[in-house]
Amino acid sequence: MSVRAVTLEVIPVHVKHEIVKGESIGELVCKSGAGILDGDVIIVSQKIVSKQEGARIKLDSVIPSQLAVGVASEYEKDPRLVEVVLSESARILRISNGVIITETKHGIVCANAGVDASNVSDGYLTMLPRDPDSSAERLCRTIQEKTGRRVAVIISDTFGRPFRMGQTDCAIGIHGIVPILDYTGESDAFGRDLSITATAIADELCAAADLVRTKSSRTPIVIIRNYRFLPAAGKIGSMRRPPSQDLFR
Repeated sequence: MSVRAVTLEVIPVHVKHEIVKGESIGELVCKSGAGILDGDVIIVSQKIVSKQEGARIKLDSVIPSQLAVGVASEYEKDPRLVEVVLSESARILRISNGVIITETKHGIVCANAGVDASNVSDGYLTMLPRDPDSSAERLCRTIQEKTGRRVAVIISDTFGRPFRMGQTDCAIGIHGIVPILDYTGESDAFGRDLSITATAIADELCAAADLVRTKSSRTPIVIIRNYRFLPAAGKIGSMRRPPSQDLFR
């Protein structure tokens, strides 16, 4: 696939109020000052999707199991938080230095199963959306119906990475875009055939979006403009490495 030089626009959308359950995120996108154009990629923070879908829980309502109490006492964590993490996990991969690395029921490997207490009311936790691909699809269809524009939507979240310091935003749900650009069969600058090069486009777009926002900036939506993507329904599962190819689990 040939790639032409483009100048990307990365446009933050400020949301001054707290997102509540049932609120239309699509309306917020459509009413943004930037407008919506054909080919826009809309990056939406997981946190506001979780709030809109009601994927949050009051910590005081959680009754920890014996397993959660045991893990919490071993690693000096709140047993109620541990209980929510366990309930959101398909399996625990590692616990070390107070960090619980899990595989979620979605198949996502991350810390604390994506359970988070930041940017949410005191005493509450948010969880990942139940089906981030479906969340992205609904949002994409809403925007397209209201604007008549062809767009793609990516739900993003912040993850750490093995062997690397710092965090970056990654895709957890997608619709309307091929998430991986496969260069297999293409040639490099020296004419050699490429056999295993595949670029995680969806993750790179999420990382680009994160450059124009901070945790306190109230910019949970970012529009990326002028990126020429391949349209497709898209599934986040296509980005997961098959167990047969995974060298670390």
